[in-house]
Amino acid sequence: MSKHRIYTTSFASVYPLYVAKVEKKGRSKHEVDEVIRWLTGYSQAELEAHIGNKTDFETFFAQATALNPARSLIKGVVCGVRVEEVEEPTMREIRYLDKLIDELAKGKTMDKVLRSL
Repeated sequence: MSKHRIYTTSFASVYPLYVAKVEKKGRSKHEVDEVIRWLTGYSQAELEAHIGNKTDFETFFAQATALNPARSLIKGVVCGVRVEEVEEPTMREIRYLDKLIDELAKGKTMDKVLRSL
């Protein structure tokens, strides 16, 4: 079975789409970065390096050694898929990120988006 093409897609190619989605709803790039840093544990400099290096999604999440343990609290449907039911670990991380971006764009407050244990 071959990998889904999102794994080899560069994070840098999707990042502007995340930013555009939330900016259309009155949110900011800074908030997108905060959500990504919360999920992955990356610093701002590390996040920017991954964007600059055009790191693919699989590597982006594989190198995130400080994934937030509270990410398991992310529930719901994104792209017709219930995120908590995604079995493949990398795809689940991608869906977690998609869900957080969706919530940000829908106007949820940052304290609700950034869950805590």
